Amino acid sequence: MKYYIYDYSHIQWLWRSTFMLSPLLFYKALADDTRLKSVLLIAQQQELCVCELMVALQQSQPKISRHLAQLRKADILQDRRSGQWVFYSLHPKLPTWAHLVLQQTLLANQPYLADCQQQTTLVSTRPAKQSCR
Repeated sequence: MKYYIYDYSHIQWLWRSTFMLSPLLFYKALADDTRLKSVLLIAQQQELCVCELMVALQQSQPKISRHLAQLRKADILQDRRSGQWVFYSLHPKLPTWAHLVLQQTLLANQPYLADCQQQTTLVSTRPAKQSCR
């Protein structure tokens, strides 16, 4: 009897290089209130830092960072570092259908984000925001 050993490590690299976000992965990643609100706020504002999301969502930094890491791992978000600040935006290779889903969700569910948007407005009037950017 012969045994064959297969190395599948190249498959993940191949999948990453072709970048195909499946609907299942997309919806699973957004199936949490914190992650969904984070993505919707980022889609609306184009880019937000962790400190802005903490205030908008009224959550701790470790919780926000953990959820953002999951969204980054799913290739829904990308991050950009500037000194001690980390900014998040939608991944540039996010499929058109995913952008459309996010835009439709934003348009049809304004009350869902009303509290978060009010908190974000408060953050944007603070002088500390200037140091974030």
